Amino acid sequence: MIQSAIGAFFTSIALLPAQAAPAVGAPNQASPLLPAALSSATELAALPDGGWLALDRNGLRLLDANGAQRAQFPIRARQLDTRSHAEGVLAVVVDSNTERAQPLVVNLARGTLNALPALPAPGFDVEASCLYRDAQRIDHLFLIGKDGQSEQWLLSGAHYRPVRKLALPPHVKHCRVDDASNTLLAAESDFGLWAYRADAEGSGQRQAVALRAPYGKLAGGAGALSLLPGGAALLGKDGTKLHLFRQRAGQWEAAGSQQLAAKGGKGNALAVRAVDGNTLSLAYKTAESAPWQARVQAWPAGASSSAAANAGGKHGGIAGSGANGASIEAAMPFAIVEPRTQTDPMERQGDAADDPAIWLHPTNPAASRVFGTNKKQGLLAYDLQGKQTQLLESGRLNNVDIRQNVLLAGERFDLAAATRRDDNTLMLFTIDAKGDATEAAVFPTTLEKIYGMCLYQPPGGALEAFVNDKDGRYQHYRIERSEGRFRAALLRSFAVASQPEGCVADDRSGRLFIGEEKLGVWSTAASAAKAEPLRMILPVGPALKADVEGMALYHGEKASYLVVSSQGDNSYVVLDAAAPHAVRGRFRIGMNVAAGIDGASETDGLDVSSANLGGPYAKGMLVVQDGYKRLPDGSQNFKYVAWDDIARALNLP
Repeated sequence: MIQSAIGAFFTSIALLPAQAAPAVGAPNQASPLLPAALSSATELAALPDGGWLALDRNGLRLLDANGAQRAQFPIRARQLDTRSHAEGVLAVVVDSNTERAQPLVVNLARGTLNALPALPAPGFDVEASCLYRDAQRIDHLFLIGKDGQSEQWLLSGAHYRPVRKLALPPHVKHCRVDDASNTLLAAESDFGLWAYRADAEGSGQRQAVALRAPYGKLAGGAGALSLLPGGAALLGKDGTKLHLFRQRAGQWEAAGSQQLAAKGGKGNALAVRAVDGNTLSLAYKTAESAPWQARVQAWPAGASSSAAANAGGKHGGIAGSGANGASIEAAMPFAIVEPRTQTDPMERQGDAADDPAIWLHPTNPAASRVFGTNKKQGLLAYDLQGKQTQLLESGRLNNVDIRQNVLLAGERFDLAAATRRDDNTLMLFTIDAKGDATEAAVFPTTLEKIYGMCLYQPPGGALEAFVNDKDGRYQHYRIERSEGRFRAALLRSFAVASQPEGCVADDRSGRLFIGEEKLGVWSTAASAAKAEPLRMILPVGPALKADVEGMALYHGEKASYLVVSSQGDNSYVVLDAAAPHAVRGRFRIGMNVAAGIDGASETDGLDVSSANLGGPYAKGMLVVQDGYKRLPDGSQNFKYVAWDDIARALNLP
């Protein structure tokens, strides 16, 4: 009887022609009762082989497509969610007695349920939980408390690590994550459905999907939740209505509502299985005491527009257009590279770290240093293992740059310069043979809100500095030395139309690259004697998202590249340093699970070197500021990336 009922249910769905499916939101075929084998289940999850996972008061049960039980794991649990797994399915439930999340591997071939180690208990009662698989195919778990306390955990083999804490609305009873668009959906029972950014990197983002009156059109509040391809299905709080939503161009919109029952109640539940490209089957309960029912739901095929944003891998270059600005023919996917090292965190909380610069040891590359600014403290130095070696409390330093072996008045110096926002000055530091910095001079400027800077070493020696103001002004200084003192002389002034920050000068070609945060990357002559109009080489658009932030030059054996922080989408753009400045690719810095290092996001400053620094950095390294330290939460720091990893990911010669 059980087998025939389930078989008839799926047979009736399979035989439904795609063209006969009603439009989204239209009435569907009658809702038959599901078989008695599922009647005790409080939650269901559809399996790819046609079977079910059924959670009830006695445990988690594995049923085949005919309704026969194949395995059972005894546990009093709630909050069932699943993802694919090498052996079949990864399932996670929350133990109602211990509040610990319990992962299990469902082996579909053998018909077994094998428990993995449970996660540590959070410091709150878990009201909702859901799985998330990121663009690197790494599994995460969200745990949400009744009062809104929430945690995101990393699940990777035996590596269970807290990723971050986050604040969500109170009384979230259900959650699900759309992996394609990195969207966490949270159903607040008394208020409605919210969409959050699931990716831990970057600042939090929230959208209201459907809210109760008078703030929206959702009656009562939100109940059980399930994902659909490119959308979601939501039961009302009382379980009497089914609401459908689609995600288009990053925005959520209503896609119809249907009446399910005259009466419902708490404890409603929902599960979805795709049948073909235009049809879904929904299993639902309108209340905890109500029977499971099934219905066929039309859902025309259409992928979420944001799915492509997570595509990774290799790709060729896309040419820019030179004098008329870089013309990107098509948006490129993101490659993902992993950081090899991270620095010790800042001693100050909040937005503190800003810009790094690499100093090369003259005889021992492994003893090189990375200098970085702390906008709330001063200048720091780190070794290649990321350990802090020095702190100079020089004030609110913003950007820093370094030139080595600079000849001034018959002496050679390794020099670092940084903008100081306390008094709108340019600070100069000497760096000794061990990599220790010392304050050497402070140069006043006439800027009112000093911001970014970069150094230029013209042919024949000497040293020049470009400093900018938030209002777009640039001042170009020549740094000299006489009578044992460093001095600065203003050579020229120019401006861009809006706020700049990042810039880099190419000592080899004599070109200056300027980042105007909202518009793109400009190029001009670095020499004051060869001043020329600014020329846009990479506008904000498909490849580059505002804000345009840090930039640096990589001089390889076969080519030179400009690397730019595309802060608006937490990525980095690589383009040829020479005209016509073809864009060679984009990448993001993802998570290094084995090393326990999180990715990087909202990068302000960066630096890159092609020098052989040994080990993974034999082809050089990229250093970036990380706007959000995760795994776990902490103060900002810098991430080191091997250039060889970037070159392989982008197919660079």
